Amino acid sequence: MLSFVRALLLGGSLWAVSLASWAVAAEHVPTVGAISLYDAPALPDDFTHLPYTNPDAPKGGEMRRAAQDSFDSTNPFILQGNAAAGLDHIYDTLMEASADEPFTMYGLLAGGIRLDPDRHWMEIDLRPTARFHDGHPVTAEDVVFSFRILREKGQPFYRAYYANVDKIEALDDDTVRFEFSNNDSRELPLILGQLPVLPKHYWQSRDFASPTLDKPLGSGPYEIASLIPGRRIVYRRVEDYWGRDLPINRGRHNIGRLVYDYYRDQTVALEAFKAGNLDLRIESSAKNWATAYDIPARKEGFIKRMIVPDAQPAGMQAFVMNLRREKFQDRRVREALTLATDFDWLNTHLFYGAYQETDSYFESSDMEASGLPSEAERQLLAPYRDILPPEVFNQPLPISRPDTLRARLKKALSLLRDAGYEVRDDVLVDTATGRPLRLEFLLYDTQFERVTLPLIHNLERLGIQASLRVVDVNQYLRRRRNFDFDLMVASFPQSANPGNEQREYWTSDYADAPRSRNLIGLQSPALDGLVDTLISADSRRELDTAARALDRVLRWGFYVIPQWHLDGTRVALWDKFGYPQPFPEYTFDLSSWWVDPQRAERVEARQHSDG
Repeated sequence: MLSFVRALLLGGSLWAVSLASWAVAAEHVPTVGAISLYDAPALPDDFTHLPYTNPDAPKGGEMRRAAQDSFDSTNPFILQGNAAAGLDHIYDTLMEASADEPFTMYGLLAGGIRLDPDRHWMEIDLRPTARFHDGHPVTAEDVVFSFRILREKGQPFYRAYYANVDKIEALDDDTVRFEFSNNDSRELPLILGQLPVLPKHYWQSRDFASPTLDKPLGSGPYEIASLIPGRRIVYRRVEDYWGRDLPINRGRHNIGRLVYDYYRDQTVALEAFKAGNLDLRIESSAKNWATAYDIPARKEGFIKRMIVPDAQPAGMQAFVMNLRREKFQDRRVREALTLATDFDWLNTHLFYGAYQETDSYFESSDMEASGLPSEAERQLLAPYRDILPPEVFNQPLPISRPDTLRARLKKALSLLRDAGYEVRDDVLVDTATGRPLRLEFLLYDTQFERVTLPLIHNLERLGIQASLRVVDVNQYLRRRRNFDFDLMVASFPQSANPGNEQREYWTSDYADAPRSRNLIGLQSPALDGLVDTLISADSRRELDTAARALDRVLRWGFYVIPQWHLDGTRVALWDKFGYPQPFPEYTFDLSSWWVDPQRAERVEARQHSDG
């Protein structure tokens, strides 16, 4: 055994050698301004602005939008409270994504990026000009503080996002180094680029984990101008914003004031827009889109409507079943519930033919599973054959269903009987206990009542006692966070490059983590393993294969009752805005819009004439 002193000295010598080796390695890694998941960044090093922005866009004006229900906090990073809309405008991140590329990050606070070719570490040089709104420089210590406090006290997804970061340290005032526990996650360096940097000198004397209505300090293009708790929050453009002339920002953040007015009822918000009290509306209702905008202001050309295309996967929106409830443990029961929905009827009678039925968790992308599994998929699925349904391997996707509702309900009843239920006096009961099968759909948005009630009616035809409960948004959030529901509407949005966020959606570690996004309560070694495989994919082909295998297992698990999707964003607006054409391919980016002074004056005159 080495003596303590000798071991200490030897350890110090080894550390010095290790540090020297690291320094040489870091010196030989080129410093770049952008990183991409697979391919090289699309823009050259000397780009002057993003291709979908107008560097000569005028500054000023106002954009007023609606927000839902209420807010009681200006801290968007924590579990407690209901955060106000638009708080991301306050904060700069290390890097910024281009809405015209699937996953490329360009330096924002980061003036230089060094990424180990084997992806074991990354170093970032901060721009020396970066400043918080109070004039304090943004330092490496702020980055370290932000990372640690978000992972320790922030929402659960930060722990999922940053799970493979083993160490973070400030090498000097302007340089921060991340070391990774492994190089399995190809997207981890890009995810770290999304890190919002918080001012250590502001937060170190405050309770980060508690809601607050203070105006937080940031370094971004906007700051809070005023707020009325629960009713309105207003952001003003920071005129001396340190990053306004960076190529990544030129032509962005043009609008002088961003206003979010809160409405508890979407019908009232729609009327406020038509009256000219709001400038822009993202329309979620197919009925409203088809019928609600036939008003004089639109006929006269003051209101415009457009569908902005979106190349991202549609993802899954669905009624989610809570597997923490015993009634949903049997896969046959879950499959029976999926058969009770009638999309064709809904689309014809309620949606004006606007939607497409959703099958896949990666809908409208190359990651959507179809047909029988490929040989590459089979290799990924083979280790879990004993715990997966045989259909995963021997039945094609999409899942075949009877053509008519009557036939689907007949099949559903057969599945329920196989699962140990029978109908007694028109009520479906568990034959072992005699207890009826009761289901409650939890909602907060009254717009969803009309699409939920037909499903409840079909379930009642099976003898299931189904009910609808609409609660206020605070109670809804509380029950959602504590997994206190039978079924609720949820969505699992996907990007063109899914990665670490999949852990929180599907893996066992998050099944019982309060307020996680594993709403279903999934605990499956197969899903855990496939998510790890997806995250560690080293090529586009490997990523697509892993996503298809994951999609296949999720779909044959019948964990949700899928709903519908639209490959685009419906936007209604008063015609006072300018925006570059064509729109960026992958993300709807309002930061590149501006207020056209002449058109705004014309619109305001029209609105005042109505008033």
